[in-house]
Amino acid sequence: MALRLTLKPNERIVINGCVIQNSDRRQMITIENHADVVRESDLLKEDEARTPVKEVYFLIQASLLDQNVREKLIPKVQKKLGQLVPLFHDEMSKHFFEAAQHVSTSDYYNAMRSLRPVINYEAQLFEMINAKNKKTGTDG
Repeated sequence: MALRLTLKPNERIVINGCVIQNSDRRQMITIENHADVVRESDLLKEDEARTPVKEVYFLIQASLLDQNVREKLIPKVQKKLGQLVPLFHDEMSKHFFEAAQHVSTSDYYNAMRSLRPVINYEAQLFEMINAKNKKTGTDG
């Protein structure tokens, strides 16, 4: 099944490690065979990978972007996903299983996508912790 992407003006995407930037108009492209594709907006900068879930997201992203590091990173990704499961309730932990399944089938984009709800949830948890710490005057 082909992948159809609508690109915003000047939006960048990475296809099999090649960075492509759209022109100043909205465009649609169709990728007719399997390729490693990710939009710039879905990429996490290395300095943003400061939480446990973002760290594993970043490792998956690195695997998607550079096939030369995949063999080394995938065991680390699978291990970290397994370590995160018991830290979250069932509703969130299912996303780790989905991500692990996608990683095992070399579908790195969907593995990253599976983790997005957990990244949002994790951010909410840290916000609550920080708010509580400010209220009680402790550092966390």
